[in-house]
Amino acid sequence: MTEIKLTHFDKNGQALMVDVSGKETTHRTATASGLIKISPAVYAAIASGTAQKGDVLGVARIAGIMAAKNTSNVIPLCHPLPLSKCSLDFELLSSPCAVKATAVVKVTGLTGVEMEALHAVSVALLTIYDMCKAIDKRMEISDIHLDNKTGGKSGEFIR
Repeated sequence: MTEIKLTHFDKNGQALMVDVSGKETTHRTATASGLIKISPAVYAAIASGTAQKGDVLGVARIAGIMAAKNTSNVIPLCHPLPLSKCSLDFELLSSPCAVKATAVVKVTGLTGVEMEALHAVSVALLTIYDMCKAIDKRMEISDIHLDNKTGGKSGEFIR
């Protein structure tokens, strides 16, 4: 079995920020998604726009975009990136009651945007939880994952 070399550690096992200075600038994209399982009451409040705190999905969209833009402030070894696009879309699922969040992030740069897409989805789902917890605290966030990515040395990945 081939040994996998982790890029965020030096030869002595110390954490480091990967040197991307020798990499080629390419157009890179990443799409991530995740779910928050909700009760029928939370579903109804989101669908009808009657949650006490306001437009749940609108606020979650802005929170997710802000999260993508600030990923390097939260995940210590991520490079700060000048994102060229970040979008969040939501799908209300009736059976089981859930909201699916999908983030698409793009950059032209030296390193990928997978962490930014994953961070965007995570924070968007947490925002839904925060805005709806007065209705039901049993919501469950799950299935956050990378759907696909393009660009860079490793090329295309499709889950």
